[in-house]
Amino acid sequence: MIGICPLPPPGADLLPGRERIRSFLETRLFQRVVTAVIVINAITIGCETSSYLTDRIGGFLHAVDRIALAIFTVELAARLYAYRGAFFKDPWNWFDATIVTIALIPASGPTSVLRALRIMRALRLVSVVPSMSKVVGALFAAMPGMAAIVGLLLLVMYVSAVLATQLFGGIAPEYFDELPTSLFTLFQVMTGEAWPDIAQTVMAEKPWAWVFFVGYILMSSYVVLNLFIAVVVNAMDDQNTSAEEQRTEDHLAAILNELARLHARIDAMQGAPRVAQPVKAPRKNAARRSR
Repeated sequence: MIGICPLPPPGADLLPGRERIRSFLETRLFQRVVTAVIVINAITIGCETSSYLTDRIGGFLHAVDRIALAIFTVELAARLYAYRGAFFKDPWNWFDATIVTIALIPASGPTSVLRALRIMRALRLVSVVPSMSKVVGALFAAMPGMAAIVGLLLLVMYVSAVLATQLFGGIAPEYFDELPTSLFTLFQVMTGEAWPDIAQTVMAEKPWAWVFFVGYILMSSYVVLNLFIAVVVNAMDDQNTSAEEQRTEDHLAAILNELARLHARIDAMQGAPRVAQPVKAPRKNAARRSR
């Protein structure tokens, strides 16, 4: 959804114009139109990188870019007018406002580099498509767990680099001469880039070195990668669970409100307010009857 803002608190005054604009902004048709404009604008910006297309339809591409920017600006202003202060409570609205503001800065002189940042508008799809927003939200929620895994990975790399420098520095100085060189080499091994060549160079002198390389690859690549995936999946599952619990609570609240309204109608039909009768404990009643 397009940065749906929380509704104002009950009792807050909303002008009829604001209500109409807010309802229009939340319609599925408007969201689809904005999504289409984002996609088309991203395609035209990509086409501008082609000298062939720029020479032939450069004016058209520039016009589409200006029209898309105008649509984004009007849409952002409408959301700000409709939601007022509630607009700034949604972080996706801050994200959209930043991207549109960067696009409005004149790309000339010292700010000419901002012209290359126009493609950042394509990132607005993250705030428009709910599934993308959910994935990004899960990534941010998984940051604490991912930080712990990164720390574990750095520890494994550091210990392995010190061992490799001491064990293989004299055999392959181009790979393990000093600690920084060993760290870079082990990072390359972790990514799987040309690690057989590095291992064969060392194993020519020390055949048992395969134990070091295989153990390091298993620990740094497969175990740590699976830990990353597990943390992200767990964060997404927590988000889905929270959303389901919120829907359940909203449903129960709606049922309770409806029951309260039904009780009020029944009381009005009876012409007298309902008086709650005290409930006697069954054990006390039984004791009285036995006396």
